[in-house]
Amino acid sequence: MTILIPVLGDQLTLTLASLRDVDRADAVVVMMEVWDEATYVRHHQKKIALIFSAMRHFAEELREQGWTVDYVTLDARGNTHSFTGEVARAAKRHRARAIRVVAGAEYRVRQAQDGWAADTGLPVEILEDDRFVCPLPDFYAWAQGRRELRMEYFYREMRRRTGLLMTADGKPEGDKWNYDHDNRDTPPRGVNYPAPERFAPDAITKDVLALVGKRFAGHFGDLEPFALPVTRAQALRALDHFIAAALPDFGRYQDAMIAGQDYLFHSSLSLCLNLGLLGPVEVCEAAVAAYARGDAPLNAVEGFVRQIIGWREYMRGMYWWDMPEFAKRNALKATRPLPDFYWTGDTDMRCLAESVDQTKREAYAHHIQRLMVLGNFALLAGVDPGAVSDWFLVVYFDAYEWVELPNVVGMSQFADGGMVASKPYVSSGAYIDRMSDYCGRCAYDVKKKIGEGACPFNALYWDFLARHEKRFAGNARMRNMYGTWGRFSDEKRAEYRASAANFLETLIPAAPGWARLGEGTGEGAAPAAPRSA
Repeated sequence: MTILIPVLGDQLTLTLASLRDVDRADAVVVMMEVWDEATYVRHHQKKIALIFSAMRHFAEELREQGWTVDYVTLDARGNTHSFTGEVARAAKRHRARAIRVVAGAEYRVRQAQDGWAADTGLPVEILEDDRFVCPLPDFYAWAQGRRELRMEYFYREMRRRTGLLMTADGKPEGDKWNYDHDNRDTPPRGVNYPAPERFAPDAITKDVLALVGKRFAGHFGDLEPFALPVTRAQALRALDHFIAAALPDFGRYQDAMIAGQDYLFHSSLSLCLNLGLLGPVEVCEAAVAAYARGDAPLNAVEGFVRQIIGWREYMRGMYWWDMPEFAKRNALKATRPLPDFYWTGDTDMRCLAESVDQTKREAYAHHIQRLMVLGNFALLAGVDPGAVSDWFLVVYFDAYEWVELPNVVGMSQFADGGMVASKPYVSSGAYIDRMSDYCGRCAYDVKKKIGEGACPFNALYWDFLARHEKRFAGNARMRNMYGTWGRFSDEKRAEYRASAANFLETLIPAAPGWARLGEGTGEGAAPAAPRSA
């Protein structure tokens, strides 16, 4: 009789709460590769390979630490292909007397865990995931009774809690909380962009690549080349490389987009954080130490720290604050299908083609590509936020619903009606032109506002404002936009709206290929399954 400790694919941390204060001789760790998790949305092939490889490497680390590990591979005989089924089977195999597990990070996983006691007839201890800076009860206490739940004020609380970039007298380093204003430069020509740290696949990873190539070949994206970190040692190397090579210029260029430069000065450490290979505080402390040594400027370090203990923690809190309703929200009543070019990249809009191509190859795009190109177009076009959220969950190696859904449904698509963001993140082509080199060789003219050859973002931007004028005209942060719209003649307004309607009719076909999870029956269609909520 033993204690069964299920460890999930995003819990790859040796100090995990369920592994603490347990006699290893009296416990079995069970890890499971299950079809349900790989296919509840058709995850990018590279993402599946990343998680399976990291899991198999972590199992080896646990064994080296003296743990007994029962590892169920995807093709193992009798695999039920669900967490619940595999926990029940393992409990019988090992004659378990109890189950001890860390709470799943996603709503549907947590719901399943709540049923394990009834499914197995065993006591189940579900522990809080304390790898985050802000425990959920603390977030709820912070949120309770507030008229607006703005990240900036939550972030300041996290700075005080951790002491990161705080002076001895309790003030923010440099006397400012936020240096975002200094982080909007476009890199000049000739900038030397540091290549991210790459890791050659070992025997374990090669086995996983063969499995994924065989079983998930119909999924979106390129499986190889594969060079992502899959162990804590590799994650630490990736962190050190980012701190030394990219952090100094990360801040001022973090909003830039350059064709052919997939990473620029970004870290892509989110994949290591979300798997559990790195902890949020240790990553921030490494950046703060670089600032203390004079190796990185304050604006870069503050911006990096804000992404991790600000946005990342805030999004987790907002997700659990509003689930399961969050997944269903559609405040702007957007209903258009997701365009096929989000899957194929087959569009003459170069910013979208470049961003989708990079996403297919790398399972990665940085936050401005996600927000102000891919998300911006979907919001302007009135695409169903559920379809947009499903897409983002599929395509990125760092996408887990707890962080992806509030970012997309809330921040990107404003489908939550303003719980996350105080205004919608929309722009015309001018912003993309200012922050990128995409527009220079685009088939559309970013300077042209309407008609044939004009950048679609321009007419769509004004059409979006017109469609939602009643909702947003009173928004203080949108007053200038509507002031400009109000000065347009009736004829000019009609021209913008007619041009937008023509673009939408041309760019978004009536029959989408992968419009919503569970819809579509053709080649490459998503398998029939309910949404996670």
